[in-house]
Amino acid sequence: MSTEVKLSQSTAIRLEQARTKGMSDADILKAIQANDVAAFDAVSEEDYRYDEFLSYAADHGENLEVAVQDGYRITFNTRGGLGIYLEKAFGVVAEKDFAVGEGIITGLKLKPEQAEVLAERLASNWVITESKDVPEGKVLTLKLRALV
Repeated sequence: MSTEVKLSQSTAIRLEQARTKGMSDADILKAIQANDVAAFDAVSEEDYRYDEFLSYAADHGENLEVAVQDGYRITFNTRGGLGIYLEKAFGVVAEKDFAVGEGIITGLKLKPEQAEVLAERLASNWVITESKDVPEGKVLTLKLRALV
């Protein structure tokens, strides 16, 4: 990625929710290019709707097309938002696949390729402080940068 695309945590959560719920990158790109919010109706959830997904991204200079095609970095992760993002992006479940504490996430089990994607997308206010290889992949510890 030559120019890193930045997405808000909210935009990133919605993008990953669309992917997880079965929208292909091609379908997402088609909806973005057509400015078709209704294309996301099938992947919308009560707490994560798409009503302002495209307009918010446009208003805040978030290049969704490049983010879908080449990746992105989240601008800022809150503790709770990071937990939700991990669930949407990687299909893991808080308190089952990882534990969330004050400024720390421990025991996060991901496949090696998922750990690489997380390292590319994680906001700079968080860091991966530990990565342990296990037969299933990696077990990560994430900490708020301010606590490292």
